[in-house]
Amino acid sequence: MSVPNLVSDRPPLLSLLMILLNVFLGFVVAGPVLGLGIASFFYDGNLLNDIQTPDNRPDIVVPLLITQSVATFIGLIIFPLVHIVAVERKRIPAFFPPQQKTLFGLFLIMALGLTFVIAISPLVEWNMNLNFPEFLKGFERWAREAEDKTEQLTKVMTSFESVGDLVLGLIVIALLPAIGEELVFRGMFQNEFFRATRNIHISIWVSAIIFSAIHFQFYGFVPRLLLGALFGYLYYWSGTLLIPMFAHFVNNAFGVIMIYLHRHEITDLNVEDNTAAPLEYVFLNAVLTVGLLYYVWRHYRQLPTQASDPSF
Repeated sequence: MSVPNLVSDRPPLLSLLMILLNVFLGFVVAGPVLGLGIASFFYDGNLLNDIQTPDNRPDIVVPLLITQSVATFIGLIIFPLVHIVAVERKRIPAFFPPQQKTLFGLFLIMALGLTFVIAISPLVEWNMNLNFPEFLKGFERWAREAEDKTEQLTKVMTSFESVGDLVLGLIVIALLPAIGEELVFRGMFQNEFFRATRNIHISIWVSAIIFSAIHFQFYGFVPRLLLGALFGYLYYWSGTLLIPMFAHFVNNAFGVIMIYLHRHEITDLNVEDNTAAPLEYVFLNAVLTVGLLYYVWRHYRQLPTQASDPSF
């Protein structure tokens, strides 16, 4: 099978190192610094200090969302686009080849995303309650503290008082990460690992491991790893980044909307408690997930623009 050079014509290892440098400079350095700088204009206080203890600070919600959105937009969208277009001289439309039956494909992906989340809910609960062996207790304390801090920030960022706040949250927490993270981890990392190894499964799972690890939320590592792998296979089967981006958006948006509905007492379902769904629902949705995965694979296999290996 030929491997298209969508990202770079350089040796794959060099290209991967350049991508890592790009993500570090954009998402770790430039994006957060610029985000904090812009958000500070909308906050009366020491934003950098108050982010560490955001509880009981209702005026910090919008600055937090601004910081996150700018960091994601700059670090995971603008920097990677500049890298692909200006540095590597590649075309962005190549990541989004036109396809037939696009709306039907998106409907399938939406259904798959919802069944998948319920099917893996026991893994979510298991991972959240994972205990490390004694020699890793230091790491466990650090990981738990990091998880608690991230959970605290997430609760503050999702303190939506109105539908307008919910829409802003969907843009910041669902839409921008779906575009940026899929562009980087599937569009760039997965493609370059594929060029390096000529093995799609290694490429998908290594990219998914990096995708999960870079969130630094180790009590959600396994479910996020499986989500990353799902997005990777959807990209491979469909041949377009639109599909994993949409799947990623559906996953994030479902969580954001359910948090809003629960906090406003519109639904009793609380997605924040990380408790597994009842066993019968898990089993039903696991069966539906397998069936939908097979159907999605068959659907994209039959499309004339399908880019996957026809023997797979």
